[in-house]
Amino acid sequence: MEPFRFHVFACDQQKPEGVPGCAARGSAATIDALRRELATRGLVNEVQLTTCGSLGLCERGPNMIVYPEGIWYSGVKPEDVPEIVSSHFQNGRPVARLVNTDAAALEGEIRSNRDKYLAGVRARDAAGVMPDDLSQNIRGYQESRTVLTAIELDVFTAVGEKAAAAEVAETIHADARATELLLNALTAIGLLMKTGQTFSVTPVSRRFLAAGGQNDSRAAMMHNVGLWRSWSGLTDAVRSGSGAKGDRDAEWTRWFIAAMHRNASERARAVVDAVGTAGVSRMLDVGGGSGAYSIAFAKASDSLRAEVLDLESVLPMTRGYIAEAGVESRVSTRPGDLRRDALGSGYDLVLVSAVCHMLSSGENADLMKRCFAALGSGGRLVVQDFILNPAKTAPRAGALFSLNMLVGSQNGASYSEDEYLAWMAAAGFVDVTRVRLAGPTNLMVGTRR
Repeated sequence: MEPFRFHVFACDQQKPEGVPGCAARGSAATIDALRRELATRGLVNEVQLTTCGSLGLCERGPNMIVYPEGIWYSGVKPEDVPEIVSSHFQNGRPVARLVNTDAAALEGEIRSNRDKYLAGVRARDAAGVMPDDLSQNIRGYQESRTVLTAIELDVFTAVGEKAAAAEVAETIHADARATELLLNALTAIGLLMKTGQTFSVTPVSRRFLAAGGQNDSRAAMMHNVGLWRSWSGLTDAVRSGSGAKGDRDAEWTRWFIAAMHRNASERARAVVDAVGTAGVSRMLDVGGGSGAYSIAFAKASDSLRAEVLDLESVLPMTRGYIAEAGVESRVSTRPGDLRRDALGSGYDLVLVSAVCHMLSSGENADLMKRCFAALGSGGRLVVQDFILNPAKTAPRAGALFSLNMLVGSQNGASYSEDEYLAWMAAAGFVDVTRVRLAGPTNLMVGTRR
């Protein structure tokens, strides 16, 4: 069975630096060019493109195989893509200059490369060389810190379309030699481009990391700068049981709310679709931060009124996001402490998003009881958070986030589905179910009867 006229397998295997392979020879650019060309020519429903691991012709990549004919292409550059799409996919004529035609030679080359690879694996194992993925995990902080420093210094804005290292250093008030080293590293990572002695931003860094970018995320990413400082104390936090220092200032709060707004805005539509707005006229958003979820629910239903409860220090920012969204008439704010205050009464929906991981088990059990009291008959509680398996080892993002809360809170952690079920049942909720969403977080939904 072949559901598409053509099925292309394109190698994009990532290998250690210096090892021959398609990725090192520019497969990402070739694959991107192929996707764009197929879209431009209206062939995305006729040609299925699948990226894959090594095809065994590592020194001659980028490589791809086209089925149903089984045509093996090698050395395909972005500039070759229009010809392949036009000649092969539209007119049925493979591009001969790029095709491997000697099947025996092809098989021999693949076997030879495979044997070399296996011999290398055995040699590394015998020598006790650390696996590449483990080594990369250990050194991962290097690239992370490089990018965070660039964000902290606003390097991408300073570079813009074109700038020399000395110019950037002057703009960001930094040392010229050190700035050049940083810019070279950012180029190696792929967030800058270098021509001669001048640097320029890439499309990705221009869009997300420079002032005026289409999706400027600098303020949200500054939260990660703060997290870096917290995570540097992980060893002491494991020894003592807590890493929270209680020294968060107004700037930290601004970064945090900006980061949470970005995250929430990306997921809000999926949450609204999963929960629905039928029968919801009053909604309470507990610890709602920027109000992103309340905004999304209000936009989904003209008859819904939402109220965001959060600390007085947060609410000026909340009101700014609400005004920007144009829903001031239907989304209001109320100062309160979700750890201890009564939450009100008569709500049809109470949302607790990205809150439970900040609290201890006992605090969550108490919060569920106050949420129950805030709901009218038939009202629903919706909790969104990382929800771990019984062993608390998956999903990976949730298990790692428990460490984030160790270094950043007094008693916070990610919790398991069984724990949420127990808290909600003890509070009086019935029909408690887990709703799975795409991404690392899920919902727990319970009803007051």
